[in-house]
Amino acid sequence: MPPVDALLLFFSSSILLALAPGPDNLFVMVQAAQRGRIAGLAVTLGLCTGLLVHTTAVALGLAAVFTASALAFNLLKYIGAAYLLWLAWGAFRAGGEDGGESRAVDLPFARLYRRGIIMNVTNPKVSIFFLAFLPQFADPVYGPLVPQIVVLGALFIAATILIFGGISLFAGACGDRFRESARAKRLLNWLAGSVFAGLAVKLALTER
Repeated sequence: MPPVDALLLFFSSSILLALAPGPDNLFVMVQAAQRGRIAGLAVTLGLCTGLLVHTTAVALGLAAVFTASALAFNLLKYIGAAYLLWLAWGAFRAGGEDGGESRAVDLPFARLYRRGIIMNVTNPKVSIFFLAFLPQFADPVYGPLVPQIVVLGALFIAATILIFGGISLFAGACGDRFRESARAKRLLNWLAGSVFAGLAVKLALTER
């Protein structure tokens, strides 16, 4: 295993990366504000499950496929973009009605968790990022590379849970006040729809 100082450096870097504005933490923030802190935590766990998939892909060398194959990269990103557009449509359609998807109780925990998984797994840039980032902290001097990659991936997931969990609690608390008003709920839904649509366009235009 890498020495403790290398692991601490990696964990600190992961914290900073989780804090940097990006599609994942923005997705968590919007879901928590729109549906409550539990929704944000469910999405966070889903995103972290997706990170397990990317960690495994890097450890097994599968992530290199998305770097080498334009077809695989584009197919995955367009699936992800289409899913985000579907979420945007659902948010716009919900409006400010109580019967819409404006509250956490309207969507089961498992469904929100699944949203996080799909959001993360269908972004090929995450696999490419992991492929470039994790091996920098792994060294054959410290033993086989696969266990090191797994440990580094676990540390990255821990940092993500810590930061995204905090975002969920904060955004959920702020959203609680807005969800009491039909007008505010309509605004939150339109904001969520706009964010999802923007993320979809950004993902669709992403290049390797």
